[in-house]
Amino acid sequence: MIRNVLGSIVALAGAAAAVLSPFRDWYDGRLGRHYRIDDLFTGITAAHPGLFGSVLLPFAFAAVVTVLGVVLRSRLLVALAGVVVLGFTVLWMVRQGQAAGELTVTGDGSGLQQGVATAAGGGVLLLLGAALMSGRRRSAGRPGQYEPPEPYEPPGSADPDTWPPTREPGPSVQTSPWPEPERDPYVGPDQPGPNPEPGPPRKSGPSGD
Repeated sequence: MIRNVLGSIVALAGAAAAVLSPFRDWYDGRLGRHYRIDDLFTGITAAHPGLFGSVLLPFAFAAVVTVLGVVLRSRLLVALAGVVVLGFTVLWMVRQGQAAGELTVTGDGSGLQQGVATAAGGGVLLLLGAALMSGRRRSAGRPGQYEPPEPYEPPGSADPDTWPPTREPGPSVQTSPWPEPERDPYVGPDQPGPNPEPGPPRKSGPSGD
């Protein structure tokens, strides 16, 4: 539970950073939202697109996926959002490096600026949030739902007389480890019957002599 909360906070912070990054300077004083999505695949141009035709669109999509991942407690969705943010950031850096000949970081605002660092940091936070989250646990069953126990496996050929759950040899009604005594089948005049019935008890008392 704590891991999910901590991971969700980190992921939402990363999504917010990614969405805010196009409104900051990316390179040479140019805002991130002034780069077209097509420029990332065909090459950087000086054209200024509309708001949702810029790099803001994939970052906004990643933010929506992040919110869904947090609500559903899905690590996969949050990680996917982080990959999208980092992927578009790296792709922009490749195209900008091709257009400018090199990528530099200077203090006078002529190179890479804060917007790129914010986008890259947002992607890293998204991946970190996905790693921190524990995800959803599979439910063992609905509350109050009866689940029958698993049946015992039948005894193998090596132990044909075993019986669950004690797995002790012999029938389940046997209570003594010693073998039962066998009865003598012969019944003669001097031998009692197989099942002699006990007679009434004799009363003890004084004799009447």
